[in-house]
Amino acid sequence: MTQKPVERSQLLKISVLLALLVTLPRNIYFYNMFTEGKLDFSGEWVADLIFRLSFLILFSWLILYLNANLAYKWKGIHPILHQAVLILVDIGILLATLWLWKVFHKSIFHNPPSQEDMGFMHFRYAILTLVLFFIARILRLLKDQQEGMVAFERLKQENLRNELAAIKNQVDPHFLFNSLNSLSSLVRENEPASQFVRKLAYIYRYILQNGDTDLVTLADELKFLESYTYLIKTRYRDRFEIDIRVAPEMNSATLPPMALQLLVENAVKHNEISESNPLKVEIYSEDGKLIVRNPIRPRTTLPESTGYGLTNLEKRFALLKKDRISVSEEDGMFTVSLPLKHGV
Repeated sequence: MTQKPVERSQLLKISVLLALLVTLPRNIYFYNMFTEGKLDFSGEWVADLIFRLSFLILFSWLILYLNANLAYKWKGIHPILHQAVLILVDIGILLATLWLWKVFHKSIFHNPPSQEDMGFMHFRYAILTLVLFFIARILRLLKDQQEGMVAFERLKQENLRNELAAIKNQVDPHFLFNSLNSLSSLVRENEPASQFVRKLAYIYRYILQNGDTDLVTLADELKFLESYTYLIKTRYRDRFEIDIRVAPEMNSATLPPMALQLLVENAVKHNEISESNPLKVEIYSEDGKLIVRNPIRPRTTLPESTGYGLTNLEKRFALLKKDRISVSEEDGMFTVSLPLKHGV
């Protein structure tokens, strides 16, 4: 799931607030000195205040932006290495800021800051870096939680629409299942017909059992797909072929139910299947992913389609597996890559 950045305006507001809080004791001290007549409310004092506030605001915003947004755009880095690099970059920004503060202070006010002032600056900025790091993490977590809730609500609404569509055409599941069993007994002497009914009954049982299930094992899904493709082969015979090559260790991996059936159904629905152009669907495992691919040969007349199938599958993977599927059309092949080892 793509992570959206924390708004820059929000980061700026927090930076300004922290800068004011950090400089508050110093400002109160100078104000008390001024009210007691021990300090001139001179232009130099105002310039010093603006100088310190500006550095604090810029430093705070940079640390917040790095830790809340920029760091989460780094892809393919191991989590431990990611954190180590992030901490080193934070320390680098801290040291660079202190050096620049000293240089600019000497250039603007024509005298270097005292040793005591620099020691206090080192302590103040080091504590501020630590505080900013944790604030940035909290902002990132809140943003991700908010985006997750939005995605969940969208998926829930889509599921409600699908349920409503199903209710409109609903037949009592037990009536239909019992009818299939009765049909099987009637055609028992006809083995091909009996086998067809048994496969159809298994498909319906699988859908009933997993209708409210978020994830199933790949082994269960492949067993379901075997029954589904049997029905397709019965219809298209030698014009349809499916080649499944999955490593045994992948069988325990999980994915949303009927994900493979959806992809095979799309291949059959949208591509020409004839004696001269038979359709072959390949399903194989590779680098912790399951690849489903088929040649692209669009039908001359496409059937009606809502277009929700693949989009819904993408949302289910994003929500349940915390990962994204990959869809590509290259070299005349339509390929969908399903991540199985990452996430849940």
